Amino acid sequence: MTVESMLRLIAGLLVTVSVLLAMYVDPRFLWFSLFVGVNLFQSYFTGWCPMMAILRKAGVPDPR
Repeated sequence: MTVESMLRLIAGLLVTVSVLLAMYVDPRFLWFSLFVGVNLFQSYFTGWCPMMAILRKAGVPDPR
């Protein structure tokens, strides 16, 4: 798995878990979904995402 595919997996998992938590535990968990979405949005413009930096340091291969 590359950094980009791992990032998509993690983002999808985080959004899914936070929506389920909002449905069954507390609606305030939707703030976490918003945080993930805003982070993905800003990474489109800046080309930098904190999770990508973490994955690269963890040794996940980068196709570049």
